Amino acid sequence: MGSGLVYQGLNEAISAIVPDVSVVVPIHNEVESLPLLIEAIASTLSSSQISYEIICVDDGSNDGSGEFLRQEAQARSDLKAVILRRNYGQTAAMAAGFHYALGKAIVSLDADLQNDPADIPMLLAKLDEGYDLVSGWRQKRQDGAINRLLPSKIANWLIRRTTGVNIHDYGCSLKAYRAELLADMNLYGELHRFLPTLAYIEGARITEIPVRHHPRRFGRSKYGIWRTFRVLMDLLTILFMKRFLTRPMHVFGLLGLISMVSGTLIGIYLTFIKLAFGEMIGNRPLLILAVLLLVTGVQLFCFGLLAELLMRTYHESQGRPIYRVREVVAKNVN
Repeated sequence: MGSGLVYQGLNEAISAIVPDVSVVVPIHNEVESLPLLIEAIASTLSSSQISYEIICVDDGSNDGSGEFLRQEAQARSDLKAVILRRNYGQTAAMAAGFHYALGKAIVSLDADLQNDPADIPMLLAKLDEGYDLVSGWRQKRQDGAINRLLPSKIANWLIRRTTGVNIHDYGCSLKAYRAELLADMNLYGELHRFLPTLAYIEGARITEIPVRHHPRRFGRSKYGIWRTFRVLMDLLTILFMKRFLTRPMHVFGLLGLISMVSGTLIGIYLTFIKLAFGEMIGNRPLLILAVLLLVTGVQLFCFGLLAELLMRTYHESQGRPIYRVREVVAKNVN
């Protein structure tokens, strides 16, 4: 009886420490929006009777955002401020927020008040239906047509066609995740916009729902058409990870094999015309091409072997299996 009471008390203590949701907000120069945003999040979740914590990550702001967060975090029990040493970018800020989050679910959103905190309970309810990631879809975006909407539509179409993950709005920061899903994912570069694809690689159940989107009230947007080129570079990385993460030799080896076979065939042809017809081949461009193809093929094979070794080191050093188990079902035998 005594042990049962202790166990119950321990469960209650853990439940008190672990909130239902951690709201992660990456911030860069948004001091005017922060008071309204924090109050909106707190009001929404409190009225919905959802236990929560707010994690604001200051990504090297120089407008006083960091100082404001320090003061608020000391005055509020529901706010945790993570102050980065310099500006690392949105992906790094989100990764830092995910690292310090304690909630059973994690919600991310922007700090510019364009995402509506009132949509958070709706995302969490959808998450409770059995999904691992729920992405917001800004069907009625309040952004500029040329510098924001057009490149966003092109990027979303390209990502959907390339990755096979049918999400309409990859750029929407308002997303809800199960905490255990993010524990299996590492973010680098600017991969935050590809989180649905990374989750898909991990075997997650993904869906999206329409969310509200408001015009920007303070400051100027930090995004523009120039970010499209970064998206393309990251897309190539994601495409490789999706198809060849655990078998890089399949791509490098195939390219190396094609290169070496091509070089060998050209070499056989040049040898034949040299021996059969006595023609000079030393000044032929085909000879240079044959040598180049053979050398390139050997190099690609070496790259493939090195990539295989790196993948094995990556998985074995961290104890990461090459599979993900959703659940284990077995009949209990007494």
